[in-house]
Amino acid sequence: MLIAYIQAAMREAHYELMENGRFYGEIPSCEGVWGEGATLEECRDDLEGALQDWVVVKLRFGHSLPVIASIDINPRPEMAHAETD
Repeated sequence: MLIAYIQAAMREAHYELMENGRFYGEIPSCEGVWGEGATLEECRDDLEGALQDWVVVKLRFGHSLPVIASIDINPRPEMAHAETD
């Protein structure tokens, strides 16, 4: 499910060529997630790495994540209780 979430988010990415000749990419539904690179492929790889880190941090600290392409990876309260029992 996590891989599907990352893939769906990456499909929403927007890229642009900056004035300095480098590429910039962001995922609008994932606030603060962006990447850059000398080529579009480098930018995409940087963006995907940033997205993965962002997801881990959000989950670690209990922050909610946006639902992307009907994929909801937010922990459910009933699952949290089951793990502590």
